[in-house]
Amino acid sequence: MRALHVITGLGVGGAEQQLRLMLRHLPVDCDVVTLTDPGTVAEGLAADGVRVSHLGMRGNRDLRALPRLVRLIRAGDYDLVHTHLYRACLYGRIAARLAGVRAVVATEHSLGDTQMEGRPLTAGVRALYLAGERLGRSTVAVSPSVADRLARWGVPRPRIAVVPNGIDLERFRFDPVRRKRARAELRLPDDAFVIGGIGRLAPGKRFDVLVHALARLPGDCRLVLAGGGAEEGALRRATASAGVAGRVLFTGERPYVPDGSPGPDLPALASAMDVLASPSPEEAFGLAVIEALAAGLPVRYASCPAVEDLAPGAAPGALRVRGGADAYARALAAVRAAGPGPRTAPEAARHYCITRSAALLMDVYATALGPTVLPSRSPQKVGPS
Repeated sequence: MRALHVITGLGVGGAEQQLRLMLRHLPVDCDVVTLTDPGTVAEGLAADGVRVSHLGMRGNRDLRALPRLVRLIRAGDYDLVHTHLYRACLYGRIAARLAGVRAVVATEHSLGDTQMEGRPLTAGVRALYLAGERLGRSTVAVSPSVADRLARWGVPRPRIAVVPNGIDLERFRFDPVRRKRARAELRLPDDAFVIGGIGRLAPGKRFDVLVHALARLPGDCRLVLAGGGAEEGALRRATASAGVAGRVLFTGERPYVPDGSPGPDLPALASAMDVLASPSPEEAFGLAVIEALAAGLPVRYASCPAVEDLAPGAAPGALRVRGGADAYARALAAVRAAGPGPRTAPEAARHYCITRSAALLMDVYATALGPTVLPSRSPQKVGPS
């Protein structure tokens, strides 16, 4: 079986890193094409042995990309096309149909109640989405909450499958040696209380709330923001105006798996933290929260369907915080006062093991393909997982 994954870009982001992790566990020959931005995740995929093509798309309306994608699909003789993110889902579904591939699956990573991938959910966005969705066989939602949103939009329930994002539990397991090494590399004091924020530095993530919360906390508290994005300049200015510039560390984009980049990777950063704070008010899944839980961290979050869709008690260390900087300051101060607890992963983290998600995705592929094409080889082996 041969599958082509079409994604809007391959910079470091949740959907992009999730694609790389998933391909390490799928028993399928997979290639990847990115419409734009062949960034660091593209390099990581290539290191894993995945063939990555860059379509060179110059903007949302660069229609020249469509015939190029059609030719690429035809030349690859793919059995299935799997699209990711809004622009790639639109162009990828059309191109797959024009190329004669009927088994088309799309994953909806980022549908919120009011926005998708940072864009407002206007009538035009919804109309284009639904028009493209009809060209595929199945739409994968990363959480039951996203599945419900898709259904409310008008996607027929039988066409929706839930395949949650997955995590590599072993890679995120807390390691005191890795904690000490990461803190030394980042010049964080051993006795500092480290608050973590993980994700794109974008206005919707509300990391400015954490900056202002830090200003209300004792001097031994530090804030580590792991991610990159257009909001970094504004956040740096906010740290200066709040008087906490010396207590906030911007790590930049960090890989999920080692890729040769200097500095600690994301799991090492999680070991170095004492609490994860996620003030984003609207998430489709909440991957950073689940990764933090896998590292045994207490979590204070504003929105996390991945936790909220599970039975009560699955993540006792994850508590919802409503409000702004004052509310987060109180919540984080309470975690600091309680002192460190055991760094073990709760049931919520184990529920989202990547091997389970890969198996669920293979069921979606089998349904899309019908009985004629079956997987023919074992998953890629690209190092420890």
